[in-house]
Amino acid sequence: MPRSKLLLEAVSFAVLVALVWIAPHHVSDFHARELASVGVYFIALLGLAILTGYSGQISLGNGAFMAVGGYTTAILSVDHGVRDVWTIPIAGVVAGIAGLLVGIPAVRLSGVYLALVTFGIAVAFPQLLKKYTHFTGGTTGKILTLPKAELGVHTTPNRWLYYLSWAIALVLLVAAWALVRGKAGRTMQAVRDSEVAAVSSGINVALVKTLAFGISAFYAGIAGALYAMSVFYVNPDTFPILLSIWLLVGLAAGGVGSLAGLIGGAALVYYLQNHADAVARWGNHLPGLSLDPKQPGIPSIIFGAVLIIVMLALPAGVGGLMRRVLRPLTSRLYSRS
Repeated sequence: MPRSKLLLEAVSFAVLVALVWIAPHHVSDFHARELASVGVYFIALLGLAILTGYSGQISLGNGAFMAVGGYTTAILSVDHGVRDVWTIPIAGVVAGIAGLLVGIPAVRLSGVYLALVTFGIAVAFPQLLKKYTHFTGGTTGKILTLPKAELGVHTTPNRWLYYLSWAIALVLLVAAWALVRGKAGRTMQAVRDSEVAAVSSGINVALVKTLAFGISAFYAGIAGALYAMSVFYVNPDTFPILLSIWLLVGLAAGGVGSLAGLIGGAALVYYLQNHADAVARWGNHLPGLSLDPKQPGIPSIIFGAVLIIVMLALPAGVGGLMRRVLRPLTSRLYSRS
């Protein structure tokens, strides 16, 4: 990679770190919690980008891996008294192992068939949670305690969740960047572009695809653990079937080949899910439009309509917009290197 491009990416990351640090000082406690949720979605999207964007495997089951992480945190903290912060890496590992187990038989599938199989996992997983009530609490679920600031940080629970979520998100962003820019990333992209050519080059396609599933599930497990901490409660409805669809939507909106652009995708998915009624009220100011935010189905219609508009305006996602904006600068940097 040219030094000039590496410098640009380093500066961009430094700006992101600065924004993450500054943001909670200029928003309310409630909005800090919302931004923490955006960070949680961002982590999940990073994992999905590695699996779908870079290794070419379409998954509609990452919501189930988030549930694995969330329930791991809940079981360890509620039933065994483990401090919630220390359950996060364990949740990632448990979900990663689950991803490897799914990835082993899934290597023979691709495209829509793989999507259907992984979606089947997302559909079946809530039923498993209801069946094994001894571990999961069944439909009642498990109630977590309010997260408390640790590691020498003195702040409110919501701001603590913000700092924790985004600190982990930034670390995992760097890890994902190193992965996709290195030999492993090039190997994944070779498998994505042509499995036949990859095999002829001596690449173990089955191993690459399985590891991609495991890494993606690890990220999803971390996100699920943080999500469980943020809502203080888990039951089968905490991680609905639609969660996997929302993640894929966020990936498309952020840009399949862009890691930083996924922040925009995460924000879009979170705020549209939770503030579609506000969009409906704003839309009522437009001539000829009358929407009742409380009417069933209206939030879903708003979600779909805004998503269609975003994808038409930004077919390459937020990441594509960022590349267009930065193209003059990057072209000059390339010409100098």
